[in-house]
Amino acid sequence: MLILRQPQRGVSLIELMVGLVIAAVLFALGAPNFSAFIQNSKIRNAAEAIQNGLSLARVEAVRRNANIQFVLGSSSSWTVGCQTAVADLDSDGVADCPSIIQTRLTAEGSTNAVVTTSEVVASTNAINAAPTFTSTLSFNSLGRVTSGTLPAGNNAIFDVSNPTGGTCAAESGVMRCLRVIVTSGGQVRMCDPALTRPSDPQAC
Repeated sequence: MLILRQPQRGVSLIELMVGLVIAAVLFALGAPNFSAFIQNSKIRNAAEAIQNGLSLARVEAVRRNANIQFVLGSSSSWTVGCQTAVADLDSDGVADCPSIIQTRLTAEGSTNAVVTTSEVVASTNAINAAPTFTSTLSFNSLGRVTSGTLPAGNNAIFDVSNPTGGTCAAESGVMRCLRVIVTSGGQVRMCDPALTRPSDPQAC
């Protein structure tokens, strides 16, 4: 016995229009959150890059047994290199301690990020009105920051924000601004100024 199948029915124009309207509404609702996510990712990219650059300078200082400096450029760009360049003394074709070991450009994922620096007295958390540190930190062969670029007992602060995306969460905004702290002992850590609980490992 033959069974007649019902012909398959396609999507009508009205159903298609309803589906497009629903998709447009969902997209409109999600667009602001997506935009904030993109702008926040630029802050994190810049902060992580600064943290990595500082860690690289510290490791290279210990490895090369020489003073290696981290120099913050415009926006979030930086350069790591030997404080005193040493030419190719062992004739292997490579400079023993080059003035530029590695660089990072602002265009590498953090075009809107803005970095401001400050020097803080660690014991009081007060900003030093006459800072030694402004944009350059030098690490010695023990991995400590040299006193000429950061006095003992003080911390170097790199605050990363994104004015294009909005104000920081610490100021009731939507941007998750981050901070990179370097102690005179050479410890490098990243934290979130908006977090205030002392027990939170991500808090500043």
